[in-house]
Amino acid sequence: MRKKILLIGGSLNQTKMMHQVAVQLPEFECWFSPYFGDGLVQAAAEKGLLDFSIFGGKHMRATQAFLKTNNLQVDYKGQRNRYDLVVTCSDLIVPRNIRHLPIVLVQEGMMTPENIVYHIVRRLGLPRYLGNTSMTGLSHAYVKFCVASEGFKALFVRKGIAPEKIEVTGIPNFDNLGAIAANDFPHRDFVLGATSCLRESGQFENRRAFIRKVLDVAAGQPVIFKLHPNENHRRASQEIARFAPGSLVFANGSIDPMIANCSAMVTKFSSVLLVALGMGKPVYSDIEPELAETLRPLQNGGTSAGRIADICRTFL
Repeated sequence: MRKKILLIGGSLNQTKMMHQVAVQLPEFECWFSPYFGDGLVQAAAEKGLLDFSIFGGKHMRATQAFLKTNNLQVDYKGQRNRYDLVVTCSDLIVPRNIRHLPIVLVQEGMMTPENIVYHIVRRLGLPRYLGNTSMTGLSHAYVKFCVASEGFKALFVRKGIAPEKIEVTGIPNFDNLGAIAANDFPHRDFVLGATSCLRESGQFENRRAFIRKVLDVAAGQPVIFKLHPNENHRRASQEIARFAPGSLVFANGSIDPMIANCSAMVTKFSSVLLVALGMGKPVYSDIEPELAETLRPLQNGGTSAGRIADICRTFL
């Protein structure tokens, strides 16, 4: 009987990463689940109270559609089978039914900053999910943590993760960014403002100041704004029309070709930062430039999923 692996998705980016790893493990029986928890968190998710997160809403719908389109085996919450290994992109919640299994954690992208909430959550031992993705890796519940670069490894070690548990593999979706250079996005040589969904997640953002920063970086060059998928597009568009009239605004579509064609990008701290860094673009963000450069994701021609799969085999 073939050994079984449960791969846990979440956002569409996370789910696609899990799929790429599974493709590299054809000798095993791979099953997929949208993101899940247990206890009060899962109860809240099933009542629709967490639809703004990867527990439900459009994230869940996108993941379910991707799994169906690719004809993948689904075992929601991992209750159908007994598994030999779990692969996931998030350890903010580690459900009870997988805690006894070897877990391979894969970095999903950029983490939120270590702000005051992060320090409060760590100091008081509060549930990790309250600190958002800044708490990634701090469950210590995995056997290996696959990360994007040596810079990220150093960052996670500084947070207290054992160096021997971290492997620099590169991460799927961010490891072959040169391939995006050939694209059909019609605009070139502009400054790109990649907005965030901070306000939608209960955090503060001075959007007027952000727009002003984009215009200052542009210094007369054309400006394009790409709205974050999870933010209030109507409000964001109105703000841009008021403070940066004449700028092009895109609410939908992939941001990757826009980054490939821009001359510089301005953002906060989302995963698009990794895309721009991987392409060698000048980036203006809330992260110190020196630190950002160390976080540049490993570019290995799209072989990260295979490297992660090899690590999975060592625990099977």
